[in-house]
Amino acid sequence: MEKDMTKGSPMRLILGFAVPLLFGLVFQQFYSMVDAVIVGHYLGVDALAAVGATGSVNFLIIGFCMGVCNGFAIPIAQEFGAKHETELRKFMANSVWLSVIFAVVITIAVSLSCRWILQLMRTPENIIDDSYRYIIIIFLGIPVVFLYNMTAAILRSLGDSKTPVVFLVTAAVLNIFLDVFCIVVLPMGVAGAAVATVISQAVAGLACLIYMRKKFTILKLSREECRWSRDYAGKLCNMGIPMGLQYSITAIGSVILQSAVNGIDSNAVAAVTAGGKVSMLLVCPFDAMGSTMATYGGQNVGAGDMERVDRGLKSCSVLGLAYSLIALGAVYLFGRELLLLFLDAGETEIIGNALSYIQINALFFFPLALVNIVRFLIQGMGFSKLAVFAGAFEMLARGLAGFFLVPYYGFAAVRFANPLAWIFADIFLIPAFFYVRKKMADMLGSQKRPA
Repeated sequence: MEKDMTKGSPMRLILGFAVPLLFGLVFQQFYSMVDAVIVGHYLGVDALAAVGATGSVNFLIIGFCMGVCNGFAIPIAQEFGAKHETELRKFMANSVWLSVIFAVVITIAVSLSCRWILQLMRTPENIIDDSYRYIIIIFLGIPVVFLYNMTAAILRSLGDSKTPVVFLVTAAVLNIFLDVFCIVVLPMGVAGAAVATVISQAVAGLACLIYMRKKFTILKLSREECRWSRDYAGKLCNMGIPMGLQYSITAIGSVILQSAVNGIDSNAVAAVTAGGKVSMLLVCPFDAMGSTMATYGGQNVGAGDMERVDRGLKSCSVLGLAYSLIALGAVYLFGRELLLLFLDAGETEIIGNALSYIQINALFFFPLALVNIVRFLIQGMGFSKLAVFAGAFEMLARGLAGFFLVPYYGFAAVRFANPLAWIFADIFLIPAFFYVRKKMADMLGSQKRPA
């Protein structure tokens, strides 16, 4: 049910909200990893590289969709914190209208252009057909991406981070069976992995929708509240589009970097794919912290309590530092074993490159923790447009690596591209938070002063 994050210990609230989110993110990565494990072991290194070569363009589009949904939920969290239930429901209704429009337009646009994008990224000829077969199915499933992420974001904005996780875990288990059935039994090749992912996410989204309609009386809409409102839609777009663009701008840098990796050879693509799968699993806690701080910041700004915002930032940063050290140790102790989930032991060159890739990344996990914590907190406070610039800094860093470093230094430069991006983002985000914090304090202070 709903959870009010404007009262109680910030550390306890952040942990209580983030841990269920973490389980959800881990399972989300888990069924993404299952795709890679089954593809890598049953279809071979080239098939694994084909799926991996779509990773950055996948993040470019799907990340935008996820960001838009998370942005739409911020006004809902703020109105929940302010106890304005009618306004909350109007924002929710208009977020649904906008999600339908965005889903249809984006699906049509990217489905028509995805082969051209793969060619533009210099995807190697020996894997481009499989890459296309995989990504076109993922893109045709964009409406279910909106369905799950919008319903899950609404539930989280009300303080319920557990329910979306339950349904996501169920979908993850389903995805495993569908992967085996579609790839091994039918067999459908890499297209089977994409079909399994889309069906699983559709199940999770429908389950969230049904639960939300039955259990949350606060979300029951009147006919008046269901109506389209240009004013509410405009406010939602002011939050959602910048948050989506932040993901996409970040992903543009990843596309540039992926293009540079594609230009090395398919073995380099396989190394980055395997290393990326391990890294994405390890950084799930940072994503959970970020989503937590968006809701925490939104509710407490809605309640007008900046002191709690500060305490929440400190508590979450301590958690981020502690986990960064744990993850660093895990990478250096068990990194090779984790990579063997995706690669055969005989692929020694690929394993060596992938291991060095995740080890260098792990050394800079705390800067990544700050990127997620501070950026999402700024967004939760209502400054989504400002947070876009952090994505621009990440794009700049990866672009520099892709255009200038990788062509000259090869895979050695690929190892340092992500850390460079995280440091660039922090250089912007940390001063930006203090600017936002002062502006919000002044705004809240002026509201409290008598006329």
